[in-house]
Amino acid sequence: MTKRSLQASEEGIKKAKRVFNRKRLTQESLANQVGIDSRQPIWKFFTGKPIDRRIFHDICCFLELNPEDIVQIENCELQEEIVYPKKIKNESYADIDSLVNNIRIAHSDKIKHQCSTLRLLDVARIVKLDELYVEVNFLEELTSQRWLNLADLPAFSSNLFSESNHKKITGLQAIEKFSKLVILGKPGAGKTTFLQSVAILCNYGKFEKQRVPVFISLQDLAEKIQLDDDNILLNYLVQEFGVYQINPQEVEHLLYEGKMLILLDGLDEVSEKHSDQFNKIISKFSAIFYKNIIIITSRIASHNYKFKGFTELEIANFSKSQISEFANRWFTVFAKSTLHKDKKLASKFLEKLTLPENRLIQEIASTPLLLNLTCLVFQHLGDFPHKRAEIYRQGLELLLVRWDEARGIKRDEIYRNLTVAQKLKLLTSIAEISFARGEYFFEENKICQLIADYLRLLPHAPTDIEDLWLDSKTVLKAIELQHGLLVEQARGIYSFSHLTFHEYFTARKFVTSDNSKTLENIVNYLPDKRWREVILLTIEMLVDADLCTGQK
Repeated sequence: MTKRSLQASEEGIKKAKRVFNRKRLTQESLANQVGIDSRQPIWKFFTGKPIDRRIFHDICCFLELNPEDIVQIENCELQEEIVYPKKIKNESYADIDSLVNNIRIAHSDKIKHQCSTLRLLDVARIVKLDELYVEVNFLEELTSQRWLNLADLPAFSSNLFSESNHKKITGLQAIEKFSKLVILGKPGAGKTTFLQSVAILCNYGKFEKQRVPVFISLQDLAEKIQLDDDNILLNYLVQEFGVYQINPQEVEHLLYEGKMLILLDGLDEVSEKHSDQFNKIISKFSAIFYKNIIIITSRIASHNYKFKGFTELEIANFSKSQISEFANRWFTVFAKSTLHKDKKLASKFLEKLTLPENRLIQEIASTPLLLNLTCLVFQHLGDFPHKRAEIYRQGLELLLVRWDEARGIKRDEIYRNLTVAQKLKLLTSIAEISFARGEYFFEENKICQLIADYLRLLPHAPTDIEDLWLDSKTVLKAIELQHGLLVEQARGIYSFSHLTFHEYFTARKFVTSDNSKTLENIVNYLPDKRWREVILLTIEMLVDADLCTGQK
């Protein structure tokens, strides 16, 4: 029976020490690289004492040594296949380019199947990626990482959340500049679609043609593979390419030579109970196979991790030119008339969108998810709704409920226990109180206090103040992560993602209030310019409510 522990031979220790010294490692740094908390197994390894078989293999792999070459044979039996196969000497593959080409050809159909089509809500037909995709830009500085005071943020204006002053870079430029990337973005910002576009370009030899593209949904990976396997990513790749008769040694050889473009989608979609382990798995994999390009996507609020050597970038909102390109593509794909009429409808959409009265619709159309909704509504009506509150309502429904449901995501949060009605009431309360105070940006402790005040009124709310405060912070992060309706605009400073939603929820407070004086109070705000949109939205929603109840 194979022993569970291995120890290095005297000669093996000498080989390992030479690599250890060449890489200028410390025992602590090596322990960190192989994903263990203590340096004691490292000390044991270099003193020839038995250590856990898995850790022994992991140390060898990081040091690029073959375990069979350094193990003390008389003390163990190497009958068990190692998790990370031994590194194949380069002489075995005289032509690495031929190996890459063979695997690219074998894997090409799988990439096309995974990445060549888009998933759009409320659209029955299949949409090809190249029919609709618009190249995204990235912000090189994360908005949530800026050190700003409230006084540094703009006062009320129609352009509170402009990114015009932020330095931007295209997606492909980012990959050429940084080989290890974490791409962050709000819900529906286009993270998955960006990875799909990169995979397809690589697959067709238009980008990084010397590498093999691999697209992996981390949510699917977590569901399919047992998480007691610390080498999930490698074993997945071995299994993936084994279908094409590519042996494990060839797969590992490609990885060591840095010939893969590995796209890991949706780290935020991995369930909370598995997230820490997945973070360690990715860190370990990227440390061992550091020559490859590795790109991870996640929602902004979920980046409570740091991967060594990775650069974090944030997807920017669509610019006016990107909105125009998307709209032209959208109406060409979906309009049911001639191409000439399609272009005419796209022109009408863009003309209407730029009108002053539709400024707030243009604001929410700055992400692909909500822009798709906006185009869809316009196609059905031939115009924007006279009552703009309707398109805002549909957008909120999309963000609050349908987007995660469509992607099969169930998040492990306290927030999940709140009903949709309770979530709406909470957001309405936050919006009305802050808007009345003239606050468009609010410090974390203030917004947590507003959330705590609401949670305190619910059944089964924590009675302990500390527990209630912790729950309020959890809810804040959940709203940001799941819906992107509240976002961190700078360190510890939040706002609604769009002024439009802030105003909509404020109006909703007046409409849904049982207190008649609350509605009467809106008259007091008539002279104030910043309340104009709130008052108009309130009137629209009141008319709808009267029609529903049969009032005149």
